Amino acid sequence: MAERVKILLSEEEVNKRISEIGEQISKDYAGKQVHLVCVLKGGAFFMCELAKRITVPVSMDFMSVSSYGGDTKSSGVVKIVKDLDESLKDKDVIVVEDIVDSGRTLSYLLELLEQRGPKSLSLCTLLDKPDRRVIDVKVDYTGFQIPDEFVVGYGLDYDQRYRNLPYIGVVELD
Repeated sequence: MAERVKILLSEEEVNKRISEIGEQISKDYAGKQVHLVCVLKGGAFFMCELAKRITVPVSMDFMSVSSYGGDTKSSGVVKIVKDLDESLKDKDVIVVEDIVDSGRTLSYLLELLEQRGPKSLSLCTLLDKPDRRVIDVKVDYTGFQIPDEFVVGYGLDYDQRYRNLPYIGVVELD
């Protein structure tokens, strides 16, 4: 089975929107420091680009989580594969995700992080698929709302490929 990637959001569109989100975060956190928490692996590309566009002081940490369940669907049971290196106590934390889909994993993760005592906790995602939402998750900063299609690029992968694309594309299978 062959596959193609059709451009959904161009590199220019993505870069422009990330700059806008960076400006908004910089305004919202004026006079403060933000602590970005990246959910690996997909969020790494977005977080690095976002951090470059935030003008207030930024610190970063990374975590990796895995959802158990069926082949393509999360059961909502989450395993932390790599936990944070630093405490979140009294920090203004922004969780940075590549995509918000069902909301199951993020809902669990946000509850877990809230228990660690941050001063504030926000969620920033490059892509949001509201049509797939099963659990309501409050997204504070959204790059793009997209239709329910399988997307790659800018950190998102298909079988570990296409993460390095500088745009967001839709995988089309022949």
